[in-house]
Amino acid sequence: MQVVFIFGPTASGKLTIAREVATKTGFRLFPDHLAVNLLSTVFDTDSRPFIRIREWAWMEVLREAAHANRSLVFTFEPQATIRGSFISHACVIIERLGGEVVFVELDCPQAVIETRIENEDRRALGKLASLQAYRRLRDQGGFQFRTMPTPAVKIDTSQYTPDEAANRIVALLDT
Repeated sequence: MQVVFIFGPTASGKLTIAREVATKTGFRLFPDHLAVNLLSTVFDTDSRPFIRIREWAWMEVLREAAHANRSLVFTFEPQATIRGSFISHACVIIERLGGEVVFVELDCPQAVIETRIENEDRRALGKLASLQAYRRLRDQGGFQFRTMPTPAVKIDTSQYTPDEAANRIVALLDT
């Protein structure tokens, strides 16, 4: 069982590339925004219940997937509201259940992020799709996260097509 843990900033192409990886490997796709969309119908995104339950939902899906020996592609956007221990806790759970976590970092220049942020597909998925809101959150430190684990590969998504990026990721896996 493997978890491809794709992380990177807003609009770096995490979901687009994760879909390609899932298609190429047969792994299930678990985008982090699914929990966000569910909880934001009830709670404000900066509220304690939202923050606590979001992490719980991610953790429970990862735990149950490991129990079921089901490989996943998980997308993750590092943010200031996420506990620093979330990633290490998830890794311990997955690894104790015989799984492996493969970290993949996506990145791209700010100018590229700003051209992608208002894409209609982001809005349709309930993702952050306002350049003004993105800049405000960025400037307030909303996307700051302690330290991410060293990735097996780091990909600048402005330099590769989604298919090329996915191929680089799939080459790392035991499929």
